[in-house]
Amino acid sequence: MALAAAFAMPFATGIAHAKATPEEIARLNKDLNCIGAEKAGNADGSIPEWSGKWLGVPPHVDFKGTGNHPIDPYAGEKPLFEITAANFAQYADKLTAGQQALFAKYPQTYRMLIYPTHRDFRYPDAVCESTKRNAQEAELRDEGMGVHSFTNGVMFPFPKSGLELLWNITVPYRAYTEQLTSDNAYVIGDGSINWGRVRSRNMGPSHKPGMIEATDELAASYYLNETLLPERDRGEVNTGVEFYNYKTKPRQSWRYDPGTRRVRQSPGYGFDMSFPGSGGSITVDEVRVWNGSPERYDWNIIGKREIYIPFHAYRVHSPDIKYADLLMKSHANPEYMRYELRRVWVLEGKLKGDFRHLYSKRDMYIDADTMFPIMADNYDTRGQLWRTSMINHFYAYEMNTWQAGAGFYYDLNAGTYLGFNLVNEQPSAYRLNDSNISERDFGPEAARRVGQ
Repeated sequence: MALAAAFAMPFATGIAHAKATPEEIARLNKDLNCIGAEKAGNADGSIPEWSGKWLGVPPHVDFKGTGNHPIDPYAGEKPLFEITAANFAQYADKLTAGQQALFAKYPQTYRMLIYPTHRDFRYPDAVCESTKRNAQEAELRDEGMGVHSFTNGVMFPFPKSGLELLWNITVPYRAYTEQLTSDNAYVIGDGSINWGRVRSRNMGPSHKPGMIEATDELAASYYLNETLLPERDRGEVNTGVEFYNYKTKPRQSWRYDPGTRRVRQSPGYGFDMSFPGSGGSITVDEVRVWNGSPERYDWNIIGKREIYIPFHAYRVHSPDIKYADLLMKSHANPEYMRYELRRVWVLEGKLKGDFRHLYSKRDMYIDADTMFPIMADNYDTRGQLWRTSMINHFYAYEMNTWQAGAGFYYDLNAGTYLGFNLVNEQPSAYRLNDSNISERDFGPEAARRVGQ
Protein backbone atom coordinates (compact mmCIF):
# COMPACT_ATOMS: atom_id res chain seq x y z
CA MET A 1 0.00 0.00 0.00
CA ALA A 2 1.92 3.04 -1.24
CA LEU A 3 1.44 6.22 0.76
CA ALA A 4 2.39 9.58 -0.69
CA ALA A 5 4.81 11.77 1.18
CA ALA A 6 2.93 14.90 0.12
CA PHE A 7 2.30 16.08 3.67
CA ALA A 8 4.36 16.43 6.82
CA MET A 9 3.76 13.41 9.02
CA PRO A 10 4.24 15.29 12.34
CA PHE A 11 1.02 17.16 11.54
CA ALA A 12 -1.00 14.12 10.52
CA THR A 13 -2.61 13.80 13.95
CA GLY A 14 -4.08 16.25 16.42
CA ILE A 15 -4.79 19.88 15.56
CA ALA A 16 -2.30 21.65 13.33
CA HIS A 17 -2.05 25.44 13.38
CA ALA A 18 0.61 25.87 10.70
CA LYS A 19 -0.81 27.55 7.61
CA ALA A 20 0.42 26.73 4.14
CA THR A 21 3.95 27.87 3.44
CA PRO A 22 4.74 30.44 0.72
CA GLU A 23 6.43 27.63 -1.21
CA GLU A 24 3.25 25.53 -1.11
CA ILE A 25 1.02 28.43 -2.12
CA ALA A 26 3.32 29.24 -5.06
CA ARG A 27 2.62 25.77 -6.48
CA LEU A 28 -1.14 26.40 -6.89
CA ASN A 29 -2.10 26.62 -10.57
CA LYS A 30 1.42 25.57 -11.50
CA ASP A 31 2.42 21.95 -10.85
CA LEU A 32 -0.72 21.65 -8.67
CA ASN A 33 -4.25 22.52 -9.70
CA CYS A 34 -5.90 25.40 -7.88
CA ILE A 35 -7.05 23.27 -4.92
CA GLY A 36 -3.72 21.52 -4.38
CA ALA A 37 -3.91 18.27 -6.41
CA GLU A 38 -0.93 17.10 -8.46
CA LYS A 39 -1.40 17.95 -12.14
CA ALA A 40 1.03 15.28 -13.30
CA GLY A 41 -0.19 11.83 -14.15
CA ASN A 42 1.21 8.71 -12.55
CA ALA A 43 4.23 6.76 -13.73
CA ASP A 44 2.45 4.28 -16.01
CA GLY A 45 -0.09 6.77 -17.40
CA SER A 46 -3.12 5.03 -15.92
CA ILE A 47 -3.86 8.37 -14.24
CA PRO A 48 -3.42 11.05 -16.92
CA GLU A 49 -2.20 14.59 -16.53
CA TRP A 50 -4.83 17.02 -15.26
CA SER A 51 -6.21 19.14 -18.13
CA GLY A 52 -9.09 21.08 -16.58
CA LYS A 53 -10.17 21.91 -20.13
CA TRP A 54 -13.89 22.14 -19.40
CA LEU A 55 -15.78 24.61 -17.21
CA GLY A 56 -19.50 23.97 -17.43
CA VAL A 57 -21.06 22.16 -20.39
CA PRO A 58 -18.55 20.49 -22.74
CA PRO A 59 -18.93 21.53 -26.40
CA HIS A 60 -20.29 18.15 -27.50
CA VAL A 61 -22.92 17.80 -24.74
CA ASP A 62 -26.52 18.92 -25.34
CA PHE A 63 -27.59 19.66 -21.77
CA LYS A 64 -31.06 21.16 -21.46
CA GLY A 65 -30.57 22.79 -18.07
CA THR A 66 -31.01 22.12 -14.39
CA GLY A 67 -33.67 19.65 -13.33
CA ASN A 68 -32.85 17.34 -16.22
CA HIS A 69 -31.04 14.07 -15.71
CA PRO A 70 -27.26 14.42 -16.10
CA ILE A 71 -25.74 13.65 -19.51
CA ASP A 72 -22.59 11.56 -19.80
CA PRO A 73 -19.75 13.33 -21.68
CA TYR A 74 -17.97 9.96 -22.00
CA ALA A 75 -20.99 7.94 -23.09
CA GLY A 76 -19.22 6.12 -25.91
CA GLU A 77 -16.40 4.71 -23.82
CA LYS A 78 -15.92 1.01 -23.14
CA PRO A 79 -14.35 -0.46 -19.99
CA LEU A 80 -10.60 -1.06 -20.07
CA PHE A 81 -11.04 -4.27 -18.06
CA GLU A 82 -13.07 -5.73 -15.24
CA ILE A 83 -12.20 -6.88 -11.75
CA THR A 84 -13.91 -10.01 -10.46
CA ALA A 85 -13.63 -12.35 -7.51
CA ALA A 86 -11.25 -14.44 -9.60
CA ASN A 87 -8.67 -11.68 -10.13
CA PHE A 88 -9.26 -9.03 -7.47
CA ALA A 89 -6.22 -10.14 -5.46
CA GLN A 90 -3.88 -8.77 -8.14
CA TYR A 91 -5.52 -5.35 -7.76
CA ALA A 92 -5.71 -5.42 -3.95
CA ASP A 93 -3.35 -2.43 -3.54
CA LYS A 94 -5.88 -0.33 -5.48
CA LEU A 95 -9.00 -1.54 -3.68
CA THR A 96 -10.47 -0.57 -0.32
CA ALA A 97 -11.17 -3.10 2.42
CA GLY A 98 -14.87 -2.69 1.69
CA GLN A 99 -14.47 -3.43 -2.02
CA GLN A 100 -12.47 -6.55 -1.26
CA ALA A 101 -15.15 -7.65 1.21
CA LEU A 102 -17.84 -7.29 -1.48
CA PHE A 103 -15.86 -9.55 -3.83
CA ALA A 104 -15.52 -12.10 -1.05
CA LYS A 105 -19.20 -11.98 -0.08
CA TYR A 106 -20.67 -12.01 -3.60
CA PRO A 107 -18.08 -13.87 -5.71
CA GLN A 108 -20.52 -14.92 -8.41
CA THR A 109 -22.02 -11.53 -9.21
CA TYR A 110 -19.96 -8.62 -7.88
CA ARG A 111 -17.75 -6.99 -10.52
CA MET A 112 -16.07 -3.65 -11.09
CA LEU A 113 -15.84 -2.23 -14.61
CA ILE A 114 -12.74 -0.03 -14.90
CA TYR A 115 -12.92 2.88 -17.33
CA PRO A 116 -10.30 5.40 -18.49
CA THR A 117 -9.55 8.09 -15.93
CA HIS A 118 -10.46 11.65 -16.94
CA ARG A 119 -9.38 14.91 -15.34
CA ASP A 120 -11.08 17.35 -17.69
CA PHE A 121 -13.33 19.51 -15.49
CA ARG A 122 -12.23 22.47 -13.38
CA TYR A 123 -13.54 24.82 -10.74
CA PRO A 124 -14.47 28.47 -11.47
CA ASP A 125 -11.81 31.14 -10.98
CA ALA A 126 -13.58 32.45 -7.87
CA VAL A 127 -13.14 29.04 -6.21
CA CYS A 128 -9.43 29.16 -7.02
CA GLU A 129 -9.15 32.69 -5.57
CA SER A 130 -10.93 31.73 -2.37
CA THR A 131 -8.85 28.57 -2.01
CA LYS A 132 -5.63 30.56 -2.30
CA ARG A 133 -6.86 32.96 0.37
CA ASN A 134 -7.79 30.02 2.59
CA ALA A 135 -4.31 28.56 2.15
CA GLN A 136 -2.97 31.79 3.65
CA GLU A 137 -5.57 32.48 6.34
CA ALA A 138 -7.89 29.55 7.17
CA GLU A 139 -7.52 28.03 10.63
CA LEU A 140 -9.31 25.70 13.01
CA ARG A 141 -11.12 27.14 16.03
CA ASP A 142 -12.25 25.66 19.36
CA GLU A 143 -10.16 22.48 19.26
CA GLY A 144 -11.24 21.81 15.70
CA MET A 145 -14.96 22.11 16.42
CA GLY A 146 -15.07 25.23 14.26
CA VAL A 147 -13.22 26.80 11.38
CA HIS A 148 -12.39 30.28 10.18
CA SER A 149 -12.13 30.33 6.39
CA PHE A 150 -13.59 32.00 3.32
CA THR A 151 -16.57 30.81 1.33
CA ASN A 152 -16.64 29.12 -2.05
CA GLY A 153 -13.24 27.50 -1.89
CA VAL A 154 -11.44 24.53 -0.43
CA MET A 155 -10.62 25.39 3.18
CA PHE A 156 -7.27 23.62 3.46
CA PRO A 157 -5.65 22.81 0.10
CA PHE A 158 -2.61 21.57 2.05
CA PRO A 159 -4.26 19.76 5.00
CA LYS A 160 -1.82 19.27 7.84
CA SER A 161 -4.13 17.39 10.22
CA GLY A 162 -7.03 15.01 10.05
CA LEU A 163 -9.39 17.73 11.26
CA GLU A 164 -8.35 20.08 8.46
CA LEU A 165 -9.03 17.38 5.88
CA LEU A 166 -12.34 16.58 7.58
CA TRP A 167 -13.45 20.21 7.34
CA ASN A 168 -12.67 20.12 3.61
CA ILE A 169 -15.29 17.41 3.14
CA THR A 170 -17.74 18.71 5.75
CA VAL A 171 -18.34 21.89 3.76
CA PRO A 172 -16.98 21.40 0.21
CA TYR A 173 -17.76 23.72 -2.69
CA ARG A 174 -21.19 22.40 -3.59
CA ALA A 175 -24.66 23.50 -4.65
CA TYR A 176 -25.99 26.88 -3.55
CA THR A 177 -29.50 25.43 -3.71
CA GLU A 178 -30.60 21.84 -4.35
CA GLN A 179 -34.12 20.48 -4.81
CA LEU A 180 -35.16 16.96 -5.72
CA THR A 181 -37.59 14.15 -5.15
CA SER A 182 -35.68 10.89 -4.80
CA ASP A 183 -36.36 7.23 -4.15
CA ASN A 184 -34.68 5.10 -1.48
CA ALA A 185 -34.61 1.33 -1.97
CA TYR A 186 -33.72 -0.87 0.99
CA VAL A 187 -32.88 -4.21 -0.65
CA ILE A 188 -33.07 -7.07 1.83
CA GLY A 189 -31.39 -10.47 1.62
CA ASP A 190 -33.96 -12.19 -0.61
CA GLY A 191 -33.90 -9.33 -3.12
CA SER A 192 -37.24 -7.80 -2.11
CA ILE A 193 -37.32 -4.03 -1.67
CA ASN A 194 -38.75 -1.72 0.96
CA TRP A 195 -39.33 1.63 -0.72
CA GLY A 196 -38.96 5.14 0.57
CA ARG A 197 -39.34 8.50 -1.12
CA VAL A 198 -38.26 11.92 0.05
CA ARG A 199 -38.81 15.44 -1.23
CA SER A 200 -35.72 17.44 -0.30
CA ARG A 201 -34.52 20.99 -0.43
CA ASN A 202 -31.10 22.16 0.65
CA MET A 203 -29.45 25.54 0.64
CA GLY A 204 -25.88 26.63 1.31
CA PRO A 205 -26.09 30.42 1.56
CA SER A 206 -22.31 30.63 1.75
CA HIS A 207 -22.07 28.78 -1.59
CA LYS A 208 -23.70 31.55 -3.59
CA PRO A 209 -21.58 31.57 -6.76
CA GLY A 210 -18.78 34.11 -6.70
CA MET A 211 -19.25 35.14 -3.05
CA ILE A 212 -16.04 35.22 -1.02
CA GLU A 213 -16.72 36.12 2.61
CA ALA A 214 -15.44 35.01 6.00
CA THR A 215 -17.42 32.04 7.30
CA ASP A 216 -17.40 33.07 10.96
CA GLU A 217 -20.99 34.34 11.31
CA LEU A 218 -22.52 32.55 8.35
CA ALA A 219 -24.85 29.58 8.21
CA ALA A 220 -23.16 26.72 6.36
CA SER A 221 -26.34 25.00 5.17
CA TYR A 222 -30.08 24.56 5.59
CA TYR A 223 -32.02 21.37 4.91
CA LEU A 224 -35.65 20.22 4.80
CA ASN A 225 -36.70 16.63 4.05
CA GLU A 226 -40.35 15.66 3.62
CA THR A 227 -41.13 11.92 3.72
CA LEU A 228 -43.49 10.72 0.97
CA LEU A 229 -42.97 6.96 1.39
CA PRO A 230 -43.39 4.62 3.20
CA GLU A 231 -47.03 5.44 3.87
CA ARG A 232 -46.69 4.98 7.62
CA ASP A 233 -44.22 7.88 7.75
CA ARG A 234 -45.81 10.03 5.06
CA GLY A 235 -45.89 13.69 6.02
CA GLU A 236 -42.97 13.63 8.47
CA VAL A 237 -40.72 16.65 7.99
CA ASN A 238 -37.16 17.11 9.25
CA THR A 239 -35.46 20.48 8.91
CA GLY A 240 -32.43 22.22 10.32
CA VAL A 241 -29.48 24.55 9.95
CA GLU A 242 -25.71 24.00 10.22
CA PHE A 243 -23.00 26.50 11.07
CA TYR A 244 -19.22 26.66 10.83
CA ASN A 245 -18.64 26.05 14.54
CA TYR A 246 -20.22 23.06 16.29
CA LYS A 247 -19.10 24.27 19.71
CA THR A 248 -20.47 27.80 19.68
CA LYS A 249 -23.36 27.12 17.25
CA PRO A 250 -24.34 23.45 17.21
CA ARG A 251 -26.74 22.05 14.64
CA GLN A 252 -30.34 23.16 15.13
CA SER A 253 -33.03 20.78 13.93
CA TRP A 254 -36.80 20.31 14.14
CA ARG A 255 -39.27 17.55 13.29
CA TYR A 256 -42.91 17.83 12.24
CA ASP A 257 -44.96 14.82 13.38
CA PRO A 258 -48.03 14.30 11.15
CA GLY A 259 -49.72 12.27 13.88
CA THR A 260 -49.77 15.10 16.43
CA ARG A 261 -49.45 17.88 13.81
CA ARG A 262 -46.83 19.52 15.99
CA VAL A 263 -43.26 20.69 15.42
CA ARG A 264 -40.73 19.80 18.07
CA GLN A 265 -37.06 20.59 18.33
CA SER A 266 -34.74 17.60 17.86
CA PRO A 267 -31.82 18.19 20.23
CA GLY A 268 -28.68 16.27 19.38
CA TYR A 269 -29.96 15.24 15.94
CA GLY A 270 -27.14 13.55 14.04
CA PHE A 271 -24.30 11.15 14.83
CA ASP A 272 -25.52 7.53 14.84
CA MET A 273 -29.23 8.23 14.89
CA SER A 274 -30.96 6.34 12.11
CA PHE A 275 -31.52 8.49 9.03
CA PRO A 276 -35.29 8.87 8.44
CA GLY A 277 -36.69 6.54 5.79
CA SER A 278 -33.57 4.35 5.59
CA GLY A 279 -34.91 1.38 7.54
CA GLY A 280 -32.09 1.82 10.05
CA SER A 281 -29.53 1.01 7.35
CA ILE A 282 -27.52 4.24 7.61
CA THR A 283 -26.76 6.79 10.29
CA VAL A 284 -27.45 10.49 9.99
CA ASP A 285 -23.76 11.35 9.91
CA GLU A 286 -22.91 9.06 6.98
CA VAL A 287 -25.22 10.72 4.44
CA ARG A 288 -22.84 11.78 1.62
CA VAL A 289 -20.16 9.77 3.48
CA TRP A 290 -19.85 12.33 6.26
CA ASN A 291 -21.68 15.29 7.80
CA GLY A 292 -21.91 16.98 11.18
CA SER A 293 -19.76 17.57 14.23
CA PRO A 294 -16.25 16.03 14.39
CA GLU A 295 -16.31 15.72 18.19
CA ARG A 296 -16.69 11.96 18.71
CA TYR A 297 -13.62 10.84 16.77
CA ASP A 298 -9.88 11.36 16.62
CA TRP A 299 -9.08 12.13 12.99
CA ASN A 300 -5.84 11.13 11.27
CA ILE A 301 -4.55 11.48 7.72
CA ILE A 302 -3.32 8.05 6.67
CA GLY A 303 -1.90 9.26 3.35
CA LYS A 304 -2.70 9.21 -0.34
CA ARG A 305 -3.39 6.15 -2.46
CA GLU A 306 -4.34 5.32 -6.02
CA ILE A 307 -7.72 3.58 -5.78
CA TYR A 308 -10.50 2.55 -8.15
CA ILE A 309 -13.44 4.71 -7.12
CA PRO A 310 -16.86 5.45 -8.67
CA PHE A 311 -16.47 8.69 -10.61
CA HIS A 312 -18.04 10.52 -13.56
CA ALA A 313 -21.09 8.48 -12.57
CA TYR A 314 -23.63 9.69 -15.11
CA ARG A 315 -25.07 6.41 -16.32
CA VAL A 316 -26.27 5.25 -12.90
CA HIS A 317 -28.65 8.27 -12.90
CA SER A 318 -30.03 7.73 -16.41
CA PRO A 319 -33.82 7.71 -16.90
CA ASP A 320 -33.24 4.92 -19.44
CA ILE A 321 -32.25 2.57 -16.61
CA LYS A 322 -35.16 1.27 -14.56
CA TYR A 323 -34.90 0.33 -10.91
CA ALA A 324 -35.75 -3.27 -11.73
CA ASP A 325 -32.52 -3.45 -13.75
CA LEU A 326 -30.34 -1.32 -11.45
CA LEU A 327 -31.21 -2.92 -8.11
CA MET A 328 -30.02 -6.51 -8.15
CA LYS A 329 -30.17 -8.82 -5.19
CA SER A 330 -27.13 -8.18 -2.95
CA HIS A 331 -25.70 -5.14 -4.80
CA ALA A 332 -26.28 -2.59 -7.53
CA ASN A 333 -25.96 -3.87 -11.09
CA PRO A 334 -22.24 -3.61 -12.00
CA GLU A 335 -23.11 -2.81 -15.64
CA TYR A 336 -24.23 0.67 -14.64
CA MET A 337 -21.33 1.56 -12.37
CA ARG A 338 -18.24 3.40 -13.61
CA TYR A 339 -14.90 3.14 -11.76
CA GLU A 340 -11.74 5.12 -12.48
CA LEU A 341 -8.27 4.93 -10.99
CA ARG A 342 -7.81 8.16 -9.05
CA ARG A 343 -5.65 9.63 -6.32
CA VAL A 344 -7.47 9.77 -3.01
CA TRP A 345 -6.75 11.03 0.47
CA VAL A 346 -7.36 8.39 3.14
CA LEU A 347 -8.84 9.83 6.35
CA GLU A 348 -9.29 7.71 9.47
CA GLY A 349 -11.63 8.43 12.38
CA LYS A 350 -11.21 6.47 15.62
CA LEU A 351 -13.91 6.73 18.26
CA LYS A 352 -12.77 8.55 21.40
CA GLY A 353 -12.89 6.55 24.61
CA ASP A 354 -15.46 8.77 26.30
CA PHE A 355 -17.96 8.78 23.40
CA ARG A 356 -20.33 6.22 21.94
CA HIS A 357 -21.24 5.53 18.32
CA LEU A 358 -22.25 2.50 16.24
CA TYR A 359 -18.93 2.82 14.39
CA SER A 360 -15.67 2.44 16.29
CA LYS A 361 -13.59 3.35 13.24
CA ARG A 362 -14.25 4.99 9.89
CA ASP A 363 -11.99 5.05 6.87
CA MET A 364 -12.96 7.68 4.30
CA TYR A 365 -11.68 8.01 0.76
CA ILE A 366 -11.58 11.54 -0.68
CA ASP A 367 -10.92 12.35 -4.33
CA ALA A 368 -7.79 14.53 -4.39
CA ASP A 369 -8.73 16.47 -7.55
CA THR A 370 -12.04 17.69 -6.09
CA MET A 371 -11.91 17.18 -2.30
CA PHE A 372 -15.22 15.32 -2.36
CA PRO A 373 -15.65 12.19 -0.18
CA ILE A 374 -16.50 9.19 -2.36
CA MET A 375 -16.37 6.04 -0.21
CA ALA A 376 -16.20 4.89 3.40
CA ASP A 377 -15.53 1.69 5.34
CA ASN A 378 -17.22 1.64 8.75
CA TYR A 379 -16.25 -0.74 11.56
CA ASP A 380 -18.38 -2.03 14.43
CA THR A 381 -17.59 -1.83 18.15
CA ARG A 382 -15.53 -5.05 17.93
CA GLY A 383 -13.33 -3.49 15.26
CA GLN A 384 -14.80 -5.65 12.46
CA LEU A 385 -15.67 -4.21 9.05
CA TRP A 386 -19.45 -3.84 9.05
CA ARG A 387 -20.64 -1.43 6.38
CA THR A 388 -19.11 -0.01 3.23
CA SER A 389 -20.56 2.83 1.19
CA MET A 390 -19.99 4.66 -2.06
CA ILE A 391 -21.47 7.88 -3.44
CA ASN A 392 -21.69 8.35 -7.20
CA HIS A 393 -20.57 11.86 -8.10
CA PHE A 394 -20.84 13.66 -11.42
CA TYR A 395 -19.84 17.11 -12.62
CA ALA A 396 -23.01 19.23 -12.68
CA TYR A 397 -22.69 21.55 -15.64
CA GLU A 398 -25.12 24.15 -14.35
CA MET A 399 -23.08 24.91 -11.24
CA ASN A 400 -19.48 24.12 -12.30
CA THR A 401 -18.84 21.69 -9.48
CA TRP A 402 -19.43 18.08 -8.53
CA GLN A 403 -22.77 16.78 -7.29
CA ALA A 404 -23.28 13.90 -4.86
CA GLY A 405 -25.75 11.57 -6.54
CA ALA A 406 -26.97 8.03 -5.89
CA GLY A 407 -25.39 6.29 -2.92
CA PHE A 408 -25.08 2.59 -2.22
CA TYR A 409 -24.66 1.54 1.41
CA TYR A 410 -23.80 -2.13 1.96
CA ASP A 411 -24.28 -4.05 5.20
CA LEU A 412 -21.76 -6.87 4.97
CA ASN A 413 -23.22 -8.73 7.95
CA ALA A 414 -26.88 -8.66 7.02
CA GLY A 415 -26.37 -8.99 3.25
CA THR A 416 -28.61 -5.97 2.63
CA TYR A 417 -28.02 -2.60 0.99
CA LEU A 418 -29.61 0.78 0.56
CA GLY A 419 -29.91 2.51 -2.80
CA PHE A 420 -30.13 6.15 -1.71
CA ASN A 421 -31.13 9.32 -3.57
CA LEU A 422 -32.17 7.48 -6.73
CA VAL A 423 -33.69 9.63 -9.47
CA ASN A 424 -33.89 7.31 -12.49
CA GLU A 425 -37.67 6.96 -12.42
CA GLN A 426 -38.40 10.47 -11.24
CA PRO A 427 -39.64 12.87 -13.95
CA SER A 428 -36.90 15.34 -13.01
CA ALA A 429 -33.52 15.02 -11.36
CA TYR A 430 -31.43 17.50 -9.38
CA ARG A 431 -32.57 21.13 -9.60
CA LEU A 432 -29.39 22.99 -8.70
CA ASN A 433 -28.54 26.64 -8.07
CA ASP A 434 -32.13 27.70 -8.74
CA SER A 435 -33.01 30.99 -7.03
CA ASN A 436 -36.59 30.13 -6.04
CA ILE A 437 -35.87 29.19 -2.40
CA SER A 438 -34.53 31.20 0.52
CA GLU A 439 -33.87 30.91 4.27
CA ARG A 440 -37.60 31.20 5.01
CA ASP A 441 -38.13 27.81 3.35
CA PHE A 442 -36.40 26.10 6.29
CA GLY A 443 -36.84 25.87 10.05
CA PRO A 444 -39.85 25.15 12.30
CA GLU A 445 -42.36 27.42 10.55
CA ALA A 446 -41.45 25.98 7.17
CA ALA A 447 -41.85 22.45 8.55
CA ARG A 448 -45.31 23.34 9.82
CA ARG A 449 -46.32 24.80 6.44
CA VAL A 450 -45.05 21.77 4.51
CA GLY A 451 -46.58 19.27 6.92
CA GLN A 452 -50.01 20.80 6.89
